[in-house]
Amino acid sequence: MDYIWQGLLKALEFLVSGHPETYSAVWCTLRVSSLSIAASLFFGVPLGFLLGHYQFPGKKGIRLLVDTLLSFPTVVIGLLVYTFISSRGPLGQLDLLFTLPGIAIGQTILGLPIITALTASAVENLDRRLTTTLLTLGADKKRILLTTVCEARFSLLAAAVTAYGRIVSEVGISMMVGGNIKWYTRTITTAIALETNKGQFALGIALGLVLLGIAFGVNLVLLFLKTRVEQ
Repeated sequence: MDYIWQGLLKALEFLVSGHPETYSAVWCTLRVSSLSIAASLFFGVPLGFLLGHYQFPGKKGIRLLVDTLLSFPTVVIGLLVYTFISSRGPLGQLDLLFTLPGIAIGQTILGLPIITALTASAVENLDRRLTTTLLTLGADKKRILLTTVCEARFSLLAAAVTAYGRIVSEVGISMMVGGNIKWYTRTITTAIALETNKGQFALGIALGLVLLGIAFGVNLVLLFLKTRVEQ
């Protein structure tokens, strides 16, 4: 058990002293995960609203596809994105391979089904009389969308937290698309995997503590917002 305590103490030393390698991975993670969750929300909320609010041919098939993508393996997403943005792929000229934007594309694909599916479920669970009431009051489609999103805000916040948790903790996409390049595309999760395999247990613990801190912080913000609105 001694090596665990020694590793924990060394990890705390890294965090307090501003260890550059540790904070480089943290900065990369925050940048790419923030970009990914923003893109997932931007595309996922309107798509989820359309899927949950309207009836159209093929809706059940699309819903089944979205629900299936909830368990899409990250390594498969990484493989697909790698194939498209590599030098031999159709998007190779964009030079996205082994970059943070390249990782963000893969992580957006990971988070998008989560936001879409949970938004659709939230919209479906709202009072059916809401849309009728809004139409009676003369609301247009844009107003119906905004009001529906506002009514489902807690569920949407929960969806965002769920998607962010999946994004920030994934390894496969970051490893395959980002290449785990030190000081450039190395994220917290890829750094933990690499450093632990190298025997750098303390650095792995330090990064693990930061990852837990990020997860705790996101949930704390969700609780704060929910409490603030309910007051």
